[in-house]
Amino acid sequence: METTELLKKVRQIEIKTRGLSQNIFAGQYHSAFKGRGMAFSEVREYQVGDDIRNIDWNVTARFNHPFVKVFEEERELTFMLLIDVSGSSDFGTTTQTKRSVITELAATLAFSSLQNNDKIGVIFFSDKIEKFIAPQKGKKHVLYIIRELIEFKPESNRTDVSVVLEYFRNVIKKRCTAFLISDFISPDFEKPLMVASNRHDLVAVQVYDPKDTEIPNVGWVKMIDAETNETVYVDTSSLDVRMHYKDKWNKQQATIKKNFSKNNVDMVSISTDDDYVKALINLFRMRG
Repeated sequence: METTELLKKVRQIEIKTRGLSQNIFAGQYHSAFKGRGMAFSEVREYQVGDDIRNIDWNVTARFNHPFVKVFEEERELTFMLLIDVSGSSDFGTTTQTKRSVITELAATLAFSSLQNNDKIGVIFFSDKIEKFIAPQKGKKHVLYIIRELIEFKPESNRTDVSVVLEYFRNVIKKRCTAFLISDFISPDFEKPLMVASNRHDLVAVQVYDPKDTEIPNVGWVKMIDAETNETVYVDTSSLDVRMHYKDKWNKQQATIKKNFSKNNVDMVSISTDDDYVKALINLFRMRG
């Protein structure tokens, strides 16, 4: 992409997503994630209505009656965007590809962090770590992230969510909130998900295309796997073929949702023909 064209695209996304973060998500973003970064302040005697999970058992034992830990919200939160840039993200049968939806969605979250004076960083991944952008504050940093979202070209087309979860856990030591953004067409990643979600506040955002879920009856078609380049010819006029395709998607979705739920990871699924703004608002409300 030429420099002029790239700058124009960055500007278009900046205008749209900054407006969304200011006008729609103002307040909702903060209420959805406030209290996620809490610093220990002091202890005081237990009062009726206090959360028993905050009891300081050491102090309680010393004085023979209950004391609770008091926390205060940290002024500065850190957010990470873990973004799938594998071959399947370039797929799209509506007016947008998965990649274009992910770009706008991530840019909106980035501007929301800017508005709240939070740090934000990015990890682009495929079946390897493609690029790490360390968390920082400021508009210049957010615009750099948006440029990378638009123009970044991965070395690999394959996907492995396990790789990014393990890397994220090792490189970001302090607890933060992370948005894991992918279509989740990936090998099993339950174990690294469990470990990462114990340390960090993870939110899963699935971006998929309607044709990921089922295929129409259009006769024989050539299908190319965007991640492996494998080519197969499929008879879509066969009801068995279409049902098998749909059943495979449904089973995969059930497994993914079960794993996220079991590990207390909030999840939202967004189709390329959906309104991602509405989906994000619902997610923020759910967490608020």
